[in-house]
Formats: sequence, C-alpha cells, structure tokens
Amino acid sequence: METWRVILLPGIVMPAADAFASLLAELGVDVDAVAKDLEVYVADTPPAGYSLDVEVTGVLEAARARGWDRFHLVGYSAGGSVALACAALHGERLTSLALLEPAWAGNWDDASRAHQALWPEYRRFAALPPEESMPAFVRIQLRRGVEPPAPPPGPPPPWMARRPQGIRAIIEAFRTYDLDRDALRGFDRPVYFALGAQSNPDQFREEAERLTRVFDDFWLEVFPRRHHFDPPHRAEAPALAASLRSLWQRSEERPTPSRAS
Repeated sequence: METWRVILLPGIVMPAADAFASLLAELGVDVDAVAKDLEVYVADTPPAGYSLDVEVTGVLEAARARGWDRFHLVGYSAGGSVALACAALHGERLTSLALLEPAWAGNWDDASRAHQALWPEYRRFAALPPEESMPAFVRIQLRRGVEPPAPPPGPPPPWMARRPQGIRAIIEAFRTYDLDRDALRGFDRPVYFALGAQSNPDQFREEAERLTRVFDDFWLEVFPRRHHFDPPHRAEAPALAASLRSLWQRSEERPTPSRAS
C-alpha cells in the first residue's frame, strides 16, 4: 500500500493536534501525517529574529526527522502562509501544496485597496489587550453579516498565554517578508485552495484570485457554509479529506521533477 507523507500546519491560535484532530481521524491508515505546531510557539516568547524563514526551517526539520525527502504540505491560516513561503524557497521538496485560507499571501502590488486596508487594522488589533484583540481578529475575517462563533466555555487553556505575543510576531513577519512570486510561478506541483464562502472575501477570496494568476495547476474549492473560524478541516473533515486524497493521488501520478533531493 502506498503511504502519503503529509505535514499539516495550523493557524495562529489552536495547537496543531487540536486543530487537525477531525481531519486526522478521516485521512486513514495510508496517510503518515504530522500535525506540526508553529515555531513561534516553541517557547514562551517568539524566537529572536523571528520570520517566516524560521517556520520554513522548522518544516524541513520535521521532514528530516522522519527521513522524508519529499512530502505533501497542508497549511491553514498562518500555517498556509508558511506553506507558501516553503513552496517559494524549497518547492522541490513538496509533492503538492494545500492552502486552507492562508492568513497572508504576499505583499504584492496587485492587491486591491480593500485587501491592503486590512493589514493596518490587524496591526492595530495586535496592540490591544487580549480580551479586545481576539474578538476584533475574529470579526475582521468574517463576511459582513456573519455572526462570530461563541467563545469556548470555561477558562482559557494554558497555551493561550503565548498567543498575543505570537500573533504580533506573525503579523510583523507578514509585513516585512518578501514572498518570491517568481519562485512560486516556478512551482510545478498541484495546488489546492479551500475557501469558506462566509469568510471575508476581501481577504481570502482575493488571495485565491491572486494565486490563480501565480500557479499553473490551481484547484479552488468553495465550502458554502464555512468560514475561517468554522473551517472545513474541523466542520467538514470527510469532504476535505476526500479532496486532499484526490490532490495527492493526482500529484503522485505526475512525473517527479529531476531536481528533487
């Protein structure tokens, strides 16, 4: 039986094991999947000199630890942004790329004014106290008129203490990072993008539309009832698992680039 090797990267809030629990349960025994936490949360404070390159190095180290030369990469929210950086820097290591509403997809000159206007707001929210910043982050990522999800009951889990600093570090990394569009244009493996129709279209749909102009083999799947905080890997795990398996099967049927190492 062929085994698919997969690394899954979460967003900026939930730990990877919690974020992908439903999806991991659906993927099956022929998928060797690693739900990898973001490097920004390895310690109580973000690493010195933190950038997306730190996250990319962490992805490659996770693959090296398992003896993987090549692997499928799946990233949600901030993890999707890391996945894009990984594809730009080390595309030869990836067999496919799956993007689940990446939080950020490059500071390129083709972004609309509405999209560009989001980022000063994110930086403003990051400076607020946590009890104010988190609700603001949620609202801005939803389509207008969509009700935000109710906060989970009970006290916050211990890992939430690291989130405010981590969120600020990631937003600053997005502001300063140079995502190489030409390198992404050279990425020759299949790319999948899962989009929730209830998410803010100025952020996530625009990202999808911009990336269709970058990747030659690009598959956009819209989930009509989903949004960024009710994503398909949690709310429609069977459907997303089927789509990912289709992506991986198609990618495995394509010739492997000769530069793979």
